[in-house]
Amino acid sequence: AALGDIGQMFPDTDEKWRGADSMEMLRSVMARLRENGFSFGNCEVTIVAQKPKLASFIPQMRDNLAAALVTDVSNVSVKATTEEKMGFTGDCTGIAAHAVALIE
Repeated sequence: AALGDIGQMFPDTDEKWRGADSMEMLRSVMARLRENGFSFGNCEVTIVAQKPKLASFIPQMRDNLAAALVTDVSNVSVKATTEEKMGFTGDCTGIAAHAVALIE
């Protein structure tokens, strides 16, 4: 949408975003998109983590995201994977997430 990146919308130098609820931030992004004439299509999220195992949490993650995006859960894909003990996610020092969304 070329409306700025997450650092511009929620700068880490602004104390009001410290400890912010990520679902509230997502709702804010969606409002900004709608204000600029865009609508949400669907999304796919991949979480990269060696631990914890996330399979049992995925249905709730999908439900939470669908609610924040004001869409049907069928438009939200969440999956988890590991990097087979390679890199910072593999040695359990961090978790990464990749998300792609279709906006129209």
